[in-house]
Amino acid sequence: MSELRARLRAALLAARKARDAAAVSALRTALSAIDNAEAVAPAARAAGAEAQSEHVAGTAGPLGSGEAARVDLSEDDVRAIVAAEIEERRAAAAGYEARGKTGRAAELRAEADVLAAQLG
Repeated sequence: MSELRARLRAALLAARKARDAAAVSALRTALSAIDNAEAVAPAARAAGAEAQSEHVAGTAGPLGSGEAARVDLSEDDVRAIVAAEIEERRAAAAGYEARGKTGRAAELRAEADVLAAQLG
């Protein structure tokens, strides 16, 4: 597990205990983005080449055939994902600000600041 991911998890626990909704939201989303980046896309199935299990109707193979190893992300990959989450929030905040929705813009900036503090 990367050092940044461990810090994000620890910060999430502290934010949950403090009942800091903005921090919890930002940290959960960032951790989910990291988890999604580790997921392996399912292999493309050849047309008509699906093997049916004789034991379970509607399955595409034996038990465990759908499991795949996850991608190992480097610390730099994790940092890039968190940086993208920060940039996404700041861009959205600018859009909300331009439309006069300053409350939502402030929330998004607060979430970006929480994540930026973890990158530090």
